[in-house]
Amino acid sequence: MPHEGSEQPTGDVYLLFAHEAYHLAAAQEINTSLVPAASLLHPRVRQPDGARIYDRLTRGRQPGEIVPLATLTHELDGGTRWPEVGDWEAVTADLLQLIRDRECDALSLRLPHIARALVCSGPYSEIRVYDPAAGRYQAYGPAERIDVLVEVGRQLAWAEAGYVLRTGDGRASSPRSSP
Repeated sequence: MPHEGSEQPTGDVYLLFAHEAYHLAAAQEINTSLVPAASLLHPRVRQPDGARIYDRLTRGRQPGEIVPLATLTHELDGGTRWPEVGDWEAVTADLLQLIRDRECDALSLRLPHIARALVCSGPYSEIRVYDPAAGRYQAYGPAERIDVLVEVGRQLAWAEAGYVLRTGDGRASSPRSSP
């Protein structure tokens, strides 16, 4: 968890958030989006909330890090400190509208149910899913969540090959040094 205070913001960070599913094409459902952190600074994003979330998101992170919204919630004492930072629901709704209006580049994803549940849970959470074929519950936890984030990182690297995601205000996020 990043420490509050002295860390400088890291520019090349991404926010991953789940949202109500929508369809780009008849068979292409999008239920999760990944945007460059600088997209939070866009003038059509609720401010100063977007800027405060940007600051929280980027402090003490590694370049290229993908940070699920649920990780921020975990870092903010399970969400009890969100009011100090900003209205994450309004900010993510604004980001989603920018993506849908094509004013902000994003990696639009259709994560499978378990993967989506893992990124919507805290970094140390466990989800249990009943497997009727086996007649038992299967647990998924931090290791599987990391696997999902690694796969999202691979998809991002492929999407950005020779192309950098725009933040929507004419700027581009920093080129990625490694996937």
